[in-house]
Amino acid sequence: MNIEKEYFGQTRDGESVHRYLVEGSRGASVALIDFGAIVQSVRMPDRDGRVDEISLGFDSLRGYLDEHPYFGATVGRYANRIANGRFELGGQTFTLASNNGPNHLHGGVRGFDKALWSGSPVQTETECGVRFKLTSPDGEEGYPGELQVSVLYMLDVENRLTISYEANTSRPTPVNLTNHTYWNLSGAGSGEILGHQLSIVADRYLPVDESLIPTGELAFVEGGAMDFRNPLEIGSRFDSVEGGYDHCFVLGDSASETPRPAAILRDPASGRLMRVSTTEPGIQLYTGNFLDGTKGAGGKIFGRLGALCLEAQHFPDSPNQESFPSTVLSPGDTYRQVTIHEFSAA
Repeated sequence: MNIEKEYFGQTRDGESVHRYLVEGSRGASVALIDFGAIVQSVRMPDRDGRVDEISLGFDSLRGYLDEHPYFGATVGRYANRIANGRFELGGQTFTLASNNGPNHLHGGVRGFDKALWSGSPVQTETECGVRFKLTSPDGEEGYPGELQVSVLYMLDVENRLTISYEANTSRPTPVNLTNHTYWNLSGAGSGEILGHQLSIVADRYLPVDESLIPTGELAFVEGGAMDFRNPLEIGSRFDSVEGGYDHCFVLGDSASETPRPAAILRDPASGRLMRVSTTEPGIQLYTGNFLDGTKGAGGKIFGRLGALCLEAQHFPDSPNQESFPSTVLSPGDTYRQVTIHEFSAA
């Protein structure tokens, strides 16, 4: 295991950004940058030992400074959508940016994906990675409380990428963090992911309205296009899902103490497989429906359906839906999440 730190560019405010390249012992590597605590690159071997880039990103900082679809980003203070950009907490109404139609998305205009985090390398005999830290001031993007956040990325000798989150607050506030890496196990820019096979350990999902806000129902997946309990080619039922998949699947009624199985993604062409487990009660499947042909790393074009996201998280719009597991973090408590991505090929 090895880690190298290098200069990656400057923010528009003139602050230096660094890239951390974590190299594993089995051909795997993960690159991270402290702008947005972003996963900039994930390279994994296929069944023949060929190593390819399997995540979407940019070669330079410029791509991340401009508007982009949250490639690899740490998303917060609240991942996913909050209806109409507002919620009530403690008898007070808080107003957030409506940056996704009428709704608030992924922390607002300047979410955690656009913040410069403080990064520190971490290394043991079997793991190597980076811990990023950030302070979100009271009132930032409309959220109450100063939030202290840390995100730890660790790659181990078994090609497991573990993401561990912690947060503390000075006032009660909703917190819902996730990672927004886009995956194409055939290789970034190689085409659509409709031929990937997916299974999700969920017998329920959250139906949404026309603006992708959950209706409040926890619907059973059985027999429909949302039924991924057994491995299913993503494209096999895709046409029956209006707009494509952008839905939260229910892994449990609350967060768990230890990571539980969530999803398995496999690319038959390369043999690559990604197994996801998490402590979170939900996982959002997003099939890159809004990718628009952005030119990314290596000059590759990232078109619609060219990658997918599996975002471990609490449910969308939980601050406005009392029946959903609470996302409110109180002073003296600690938000914790652990999500593991385990890679193999056969």
